[in-house]
Amino acid sequence: MTTTTTETETQVAQQLFTAYQTQHALTMADFTSSVADEDAAYRVQAALTALKQQPVGGYKVSLTSAETQKMFDAHTPLYGAQVADHFLAAPTTVRRGQLMDPLVEVELVFKAKEDLSTSDSLTDLWQKTTVAPGLELPDSRFADWFPDLPKNLVVADAAVGGLVVYGTERETAELFASADAVATPKCTLVHDGETVKTGQASEVLGNPLESLKWLVGKLAAQGKTLTAGQRVSSGTFVLPPHLTTGHWQADFDAGLGQVALDVTEA
Repeated sequence: MTTTTTETETQVAQQLFTAYQTQHALTMADFTSSVADEDAAYRVQAALTALKQQPVGGYKVSLTSAETQKMFDAHTPLYGAQVADHFLAAPTTVRRGQLMDPLVEVELVFKAKEDLSTSDSLTDLWQKTTVAPGLELPDSRFADWFPDLPKNLVVADAAVGGLVVYGTERETAELFASADAVATPKCTLVHDGETVKTGQASEVLGNPLESLKWLVGKLAAQGKTLTAGQRVSSGTFVLPPHLTTGHWQADFDAGLGQVALDVTEA
């Protein structure tokens, strides 16, 4: 992968950063020819991350189901770097005005207990992480983005990163009897007492640890390492609805518990 950012890519990163700061949405049609391919998209993302001048708290992995890959005409997942203060411990309150056009997803959030490597098997990752129930709030700097934003613009826009809310973190290897068992949890997404969606962890590449393994490999190919303390929102169990005000809650089985979020207007 070429690491030299072109002048156009630098300009796109700056425009994304301005939209991120001002919440004035960009028009996707203005950018469809600006990001030539996936490598260019990751260069834009890296430049955008640098402009934020904050530590990277971890990553989100997207397009981890056949359904979402088909929607975005993709054959592999993609990732977005997330700044540390965009990972929030539950329960928490978020202002709807903090975000532009957010969705809400149900995820497992892993935290690396030590640096992770491409030689790590799923069993290694099971032993080297903690896991928590999560609600991810994807958001984009492009207007009317879901589900029509081109894949390369999704990547450039930090994989439409918004916020990640995580519940109680537990040792993955203590909660689950094996790496394979990480595929089994089911979850119900509830808004103001009404069930909105149900899903299962196996929607995420068959097992959310596969998503984590994919990310470790993708980062390594770009000369990066997933380091101790960083978190990974590993992929949604459900096709996400739009985030609205009110009380959101995700109830997981398998001992994971729940994660809750209140969304206010102001």
